[in-house]
Amino acid sequence: FAASHGGIDDTFLVVNGDVLTDLDVSALVRFHRQRGAEASISLTPVDDPSRFGVVPTDADGRVLAFIEKPEPGRAPTNMINAGAYVLEPSVLDRIDRERRVSIERETFPAMVEAGRLFALASDSYWIDAGTPAQYLQAHRDLLSGARPGPPAPGAREAAPGVWVLGAPVIDGEVRPDSLIGAGARVASGACVVDSVVGAGARVDAGASLAGSVLLPGAAVAAGAAVDDSVVGTQAVIGESAVVRDLSVVGAGVVIDAGARVEGDRVPT
Repeated sequence: FAASHGGIDDTFLVVNGDVLTDLDVSALVRFHRQRGAEASISLTPVDDPSRFGVVPTDADGRVLAFIEKPEPGRAPTNMINAGAYVLEPSVLDRIDRERRVSIERETFPAMVEAGRLFALASDSYWIDAGTPAQYLQAHRDLLSGARPGPPAPGAREAAPGVWVLGAPVIDGEVRPDSLIGAGARVASGACVVDSVVGAGARVDAGASLAGSVLLPGAAVAAGAAVDDSVVGTQAVIGESAVVRDLSVVGAGVVIDAGARVEGDRVPT
């Protein structure tokens, strides 16, 4: 139990690692202390709450129930657990150290019964980037301005909707909304649209990258096509290969020339 070795003896913050948000953490901590809560969680509204933990509250922010992933159409509210928690050390005493425990399914519901769990809604930008589709959507939000500000620290707009970091070499076509990283190369005859090309990555002649993320050092060889997919660091998409439909190619993986990867993860 990692928390046992952390020397935690004061109020602390826990956040889910697959969430991208502009949450005002100070406001959540302030709310937590004003309510004298044992635990306080951030809430955000979503259109479909069935994928998340749904959290109805009273007018004071006291949580009335913690319903993890309700059936579609059965949720009492569209306010969901946003994956940011302000906790007191006493919460750790509620967790069994001898087995795996879901804080959302076990610990929080017990705290609801005790009246010790509070929640604060926020309309700040928020996205759960824990699936390939949502990971790509998070990049689109950054590139399109749906999440305000430049898509990356230090990025500059070289043309409308086309952002660059450092000094990439762009001989091919780059269309909005895209970001080309430092040391990356888009060769003559290549096309990049609605995508991210990471630092030192390359898109070779005749290749195309659309709605995708090419992580640092990866390569899309001549004539290959990558659509709506994620290509890991130092991975290589071979000549004339096709990667599409929310595929994920792992770091260092080489996709053979002419191969097709559709809606798959490599390695599986």
